[in-house]
Amino acid sequence: MNEKLKIAVFVDYDNVEIGVKSTLQRDFDVGPVLDALKERGEIVAKFAYADWGRQEPAKRQMAENAVQMVQRIPSPRGDKNAADINLALDALEMAFSHNHVNAFAIVSGDSDFIPLLNKLKEYGKTVFVVGGKAFTSTILQKNCHEFISFEALLDEPQRPSRPPREEGSPVVESKGGGRPPQQQPHQQQHRPRPPRHRPAPLDLGQAMPLVERALQVLERREVTPQLGLLKSTMLQLDSTFTEKAYGAGSFSEFVEKLKAADYVNVSGGEGRYVIERKTKPEMPAPKPEEALPLLRDVLETHRLELDAGASPDDLAGWVREARPEFDCTRYGFQEFTELLNYAQDKLLVRVEPDEERGLLVYLGAEFYPPALPEAPEAPPVVEDEKQPESNESAPLVLPGPAKRKRAPRKKTAEGGQEHRRARTYQRRSRKKPSP
Repeated sequence: MNEKLKIAVFVDYDNVEIGVKSTLQRDFDVGPVLDALKERGEIVAKFAYADWGRQEPAKRQMAENAVQMVQRIPSPRGDKNAADINLALDALEMAFSHNHVNAFAIVSGDSDFIPLLNKLKEYGKTVFVVGGKAFTSTILQKNCHEFISFEALLDEPQRPSRPPREEGSPVVESKGGGRPPQQQPHQQQHRPRPPRHRPAPLDLGQAMPLVERALQVLERREVTPQLGLLKSTMLQLDSTFTEKAYGAGSFSEFVEKLKAADYVNVSGGEGRYVIERKTKPEMPAPKPEEALPLLRDVLETHRLELDAGASPDDLAGWVREARPEFDCTRYGFQEFTELLNYAQDKLLVRVEPDEERGLLVYLGAEFYPPALPEAPEAPPVVEDEKQPESNESAPLVLPGPAKRKRAPRKKTAEGGQEHRRARTYQRRSRKKPSP
């Protein structure tokens, strides 16, 4: 990655807008996303795809950040496949026609873009994916060069877009004499939830298996393990790595934390750190898939509640009831919703975002296996009249004239003598006279 990156950004706004709102209780802001990408290269093109007639509040922030808005024409069925296809076609067209663009950033959590990512990598392009850990497919996260999470971009809570009315302020009546929209009873039932802060950092020990693998790779290549090489190697091994998940603002701060915790040896300074691994045995960290058996048991116990959809908080409470010592961070998940997102790719649950209720969890396809195909019924046996067995080797015999049956002769002494006389007469009469 020594070549300077020229990045083209493609935003699947419909996907990330509802994902950020339902998981982080925030409005999607494209500004922090662009700032994070500017740290990795130069942004040369920016496109966002949505039905902008229904996204009036977002049009202003897109214009302020010079993002070109591409109108998505909704289909009669109301699906968003048209936006996905347009985004993929435009990205491939730019890859073919703009040779100077060597990096692409897909801002989406939809796993339908995996073929696009693979095709861009085939043509030698660097691919970034920007999305939330709680709603971006884990398959999508691991099939790019670097995954940038919204959770890592969180700093301070944003100001609410519609601040609540203070007590004592006048109530403005609408022209029709009714109450203003924010005063309607059906909206009072769904008050906006406070936006989430950045999740608690993971323990540094969770990162050590990846750090040691990267250091071993550099040792086999006989390359000095400096900061830049170490991070790029770690991203090659795991594109979801980010030092901010461990409470560090930069990679150098992350290495300083590892040194302070006596995980690695660090020498040098002024940005020229050399990192060496220590050869002390460490307990292997639990793998993410080891958290699934407990979750599977809890889902089976609460099947009835999940038929109507349950919130992640309710499901987390059921897990704590079943095993009070359970901690999702031990398995590499900063939040319980990240575990649910991982379980969704394993077909254990189905997570659907809802603008009013947030995320809703349902049972996945594992609990509803497809029915086995019915065995074809044997045709009924019909007993036909017995036919003579056919013999293919027998010669073909044509029917001839019917033979008359002779009457049985009487076997008497007189009858036998008369018969002999008649045959003797016939033989004599057949003989021709001699010349």
